[in-house]
Amino acid sequence: MSGVTRLNRRSTRKPKGEGHSRRAEILTAAEQIFVKHGYEGATIRKIADQVGLSSTALYMHFSDKQEILHEICRESFEALIALNQAVLAESGEPEARMRRMMEAYVAFGFANPNAYRLVYLTRPLQAPDGGETVAQQLGAELFRSFEAVVEDAEQAGRLRGGARATTQALWAGGHGVVSLMITKPHFDWVDRQTLVNTMMDALFMGLLKP
Repeated sequence: MSGVTRLNRRSTRKPKGEGHSRRAEILTAAEQIFVKHGYEGATIRKIADQVGLSSTALYMHFSDKQEILHEICRESFEALIALNQAVLAESGEPEARMRRMMEAYVAFGFANPNAYRLVYLTRPLQAPDGGETVAQQLGAELFRSFEAVVEDAEQAGRLRGGARATTQALWAGGHGVVSLMITKPHFDWVDRQTLVNTMMDALFMGLLKP
């Protein structure tokens, strides 16, 4: 399955307590803490300890854990948007590009559960100026890039219904399998890839003309 995996941020590790860590190192440590403890269980102290910084030193890079999680989300979504734009520019049948985008979206959700929860599964966090957060803006941009390839399929006469309804139905299906599996990990799921493929096949058979 194609898709975006968890971002690999590389930086030179510093011995515990020596100087300021790079932002990339803080983000990598924070992502590990968020995965292990969840957003609510993560603290600046835990993140700072893992990096080898004091909390005061960490605050020189990020104001709070919300800003850290937004930055993780921004990096992840920008990578997925770039992948979608590359798929959008490819030649070939639009339904094939739709499938690749769907697979990338689902893979992103599983690889970045905290970023996914922030954007799609929690009450929206407010931006300081009362507008949309960066994560919300990028989520909308991601949706628009997917809608564009569905519109290509509509123009080619491949859809049973309209492009808008088809896009939302596909998104709902992809979101459903991701959100259920990351929030209900103890359910007796079948093999994840089998479930994803079954869901994808059913959606495309129902929404596209034979």
